Amino acid sequence: MKRTTNENQMIEHRGSIALLFMLLLVGFLGTTAIGCRTDKPEIDDAWTPQLTPELASRLVSLSIRCVDRPYPNKPGHILDGDETVRPPRELTPAFFGCFDWHSAVHGHWVMVRVLRLFPELPVTEAIRNLLSAHLSHEALQKELAFFQERRNATFERPYGWAWLLRLASELALCQRDECEAWKGNQTPLAEFLAEQLRRYLTRLSVPVRSGTHSSTAYALVHALEYARTVGDAALEQDIVQASRRFFLSDRDCPVSYEPSGEDFVSPCLVEADLMRRVLPGNEFLPWLRGFLPGLFDDSPFPLEILPEVRDPEDPRIGHLIGLAFQRASSAQSIAQALPAHDPARGRLLALARHHGDFALNLIDSSGYGGEHWLATFAVVYLSDP
Repeated sequence: MKRTTNENQMIEHRGSIALLFMLLLVGFLGTTAIGCRTDKPEIDDAWTPQLTPELASRLVSLSIRCVDRPYPNKPGHILDGDETVRPPRELTPAFFGCFDWHSAVHGHWVMVRVLRLFPELPVTEAIRNLLSAHLSHEALQKELAFFQERRNATFERPYGWAWLLRLASELALCQRDECEAWKGNQTPLAEFLAEQLRRYLTRLSVPVRSGTHSSTAYALVHALEYARTVGDAALEQDIVQASRRFFLSDRDCPVSYEPSGEDFVSPCLVEADLMRRVLPGNEFLPWLRGFLPGLFDDSPFPLEILPEVRDPEDPRIGHLIGLAFQRASSAQSIAQALPAHDPARGRLLALARHHGDFALNLIDSSGYGGEHWLATFAVVYLSDP
């Protein structure tokens, strides 16, 4: 039967609608909720992230706004009598803001890092004033006394300890006169926690492989940076030995299990990041091929998929924004150990850019639950060598 002109036009119109629907469906399937793309990132070997003065000002301002903000506060220490129930400012006068002790510590790390890299920013004077007040001799002596109390022996172990050591490392790198004074004030606390960490490692029979504060590998990455910066050979040796004991025999890390719903650390990538720092190149590359075999072939590599952050303002679900930054940081670190021509190197750098861009776009939507700590993870990603 011969179709009329109107019938042909109707069929063509329906075909156009069907084609448009298919294109929209394909676009939708390439994304997930909250803009979480699942496609593989493009490989760009030449790309490296940059902490510009403008971005540094924006990020450090988040730390500036929270280090003097005592509430809301999540203490985390043990109470063994009415007399131990005291305001955070009295218990830990150097690091009482930013919701919890460890966030206050690495908020100070952000300020020192930005001051060291960009000493002429408009916020420089505010940074100096805050650091002078918080890193005073009197305040840090009270911090030390707090940690020396028996009931606080496990407080902030290992995450907060590691960040305190990383702050000490950053102060050691800062060549400004005021940094020398702050470093001198903080040294007794750093040396005390370094010794505590050494003792802890001798007692720890197996590592903690979580994606949150208890992660052994994540803490050791930062503690090792401190040990090498300040020349603490004993701590460095203990970390290297513990890392080999804990991780050297690991194979085929279960990347398909990541992430857990409230992770801010990738257990697989941070372990590889640590071992990159511990093992010589001729040992690390064979180890990495056995530990992350999917990185070196064309099979799907689940860690390339962005986390789905359904509620950025939820302070626990929002951890996943930090996870994206941490994956990016570890991926960049691991890539440094791979030959320039190795496809896995480009794959890691693409992963880093993909995750880093994603996380930077979500900081402003995270509320105080994210703002009080995400600047740290962003600055690590953007400025660590």
